[in-house]
Amino acid sequence: MKQLLIVDDQHGIRLLLGEVFKREGYQTFLASNGLEALSIAEKKKIDCVLLDMKIPGMDGLEILKNMKAKWPDVPVMMMTAYGELDLIQEALSLGAAKYFTKPFNIYEIRDAVNEAIR
Repeated sequence: MKQLLIVDDQHGIRLLLGEVFKREGYQTFLASNGLEALSIAEKKKIDCVLLDMKIPGMDGLEILKNMKAKWPDVPVMMMTAYGELDLIQEALSLGAAKYFTKPFNIYEIRDAVNEAIR
């Protein structure tokens, strides 16, 4: 079973994405911050990460850098509420596989994750 890590400080978004991907047959892990996300990634064999850009404490770029340093082959897809192209460009240059702007199309995210770990 493919394992997906969803990192977002908004409880509702974590639950929504978790449900969508459970129905797709994924085992989902939910984290509300960077330390929790990295802790889960240490213990589980994660196949893909959905990562919010704006998280209190350790932000999305910092989490992305940590993930890519330890697990360079795991696709990380960024989610952002911002049209801040500089942050998105930085995330892509750090190895993010893709990005989605909120409000996002849930089917677009589902298809991108399915494609990334096929």
